[in-house]
Amino acid sequence: MTTYSLFISCPRGLENLLADEITALGGSEVQPGDGGVAAKGTMEAVYRINLHSRVASRVLLQLTKGSYRSEQDIYKLAHNIRWPQWFSPADTFKVKVEGKRAQVKSLDFVGLKIKDALCDAFREESGERPSVDKQRPDVRVHAFLNDKTVQIFIDTSGEALFKRGYRQDAGEAPLRENLAAGLLLLAGYDGSQPFQDPFCGSGTLAIEAALIALKRAPGLMRRFGFERLKNFDKPLWMKIKQAAREAALAQTAAPIAGSDNDRQMIRVARQNAEAAEVAEWLTLESAEAQDVRPNGEGGIMLSNPPYGVRLADIQMLHALYPQLGSWLKQHYAGWQIGMFTGDREMPKLMRLQPKRKIPLFNGKLDCRLFVLDMVKGSNR
Repeated sequence: MTTYSLFISCPRGLENLLADEITALGGSEVQPGDGGVAAKGTMEAVYRINLHSRVASRVLLQLTKGSYRSEQDIYKLAHNIRWPQWFSPADTFKVKVEGKRAQVKSLDFVGLKIKDALCDAFREESGERPSVDKQRPDVRVHAFLNDKTVQIFIDTSGEALFKRGYRQDAGEAPLRENLAAGLLLLAGYDGSQPFQDPFCGSGTLAIEAALIALKRAPGLMRRFGFERLKNFDKPLWMKIKQAAREAALAQTAAPIAGSDNDRQMIRVARQNAEAAEVAEWLTLESAEAQDVRPNGEGGIMLSNPPYGVRLADIQMLHALYPQLGSWLKQHYAGWQIGMFTGDREMPKLMRLQPKRKIPLFNGKLDCRLFVLDMVKGSNR
């Protein structure tokens, strides 16, 4: 089997977790970078990573890499790729270009050059060219430029991998599924401990906890970009999927619960849990955070509590934090608590001392995961 150069992207801050996943799923020469991991892998590894990775965003397969001085150099590099090996003129495509310190007038213009090169290569080979579809393309092409080099990739994922296929309605500012899974893994959740989220919103953390606890591959309910490519090995893919189904457990080892004081959000969370086929292992109910009690010993609580953008909200939250701190000390001794927030003041106002502060990004929002060990009768 041919080995390809891959770049697997993820939310910033989860690169080391992703590197461990890629190694376990058959990638080699794994190197974490900024916003993802470079690795080598066969198509079999590509299928496995897309299906099983909990924290990846996209699995990109490198078609070419070279230096450039002008847009014309980029055109030549793109024109030399054997595009008809990968897909047919009947497939639609889309080109996306990103750059860091790129020495070009405009990234959009580079995108047009790559599109022209791809269409010209097809026309020369078959007299036909594929069409562009910006909304739902069959094939996605990504290019990354720095000040000297350009890399061109074909996207083997299709839709971003955080789209597991279960989210019905996300509410206001949803936590992406792959970030939620990454937070759970960073907080030490492995499915063996009781789990609670007292600010569960649309239920993403609780649902991802259930998928981890059931050892269920997060990509089992969706389609992937590689299924549209010419070298797609359907028998191999069916075999990998079947093995993933057989590896899933029939029962969670410990209870998983989510609650929220917004009844409408709990309705949405239940719909999402049904769609994810994990509803029977989750307890989801409407409750104020401080009315919630532990659902077992030595569990993990992980939450993305609301953090205000408007001043009035911030003042209200800052009045709530000391009460939350007291509630945790009183009821959650022996638990590990993770709070994911954009509010740096949170632990101080809760009068708790985090044992770890992990910098992460929620989209463009600079956040922290504060991990706290609750010890009985102390303010640690």
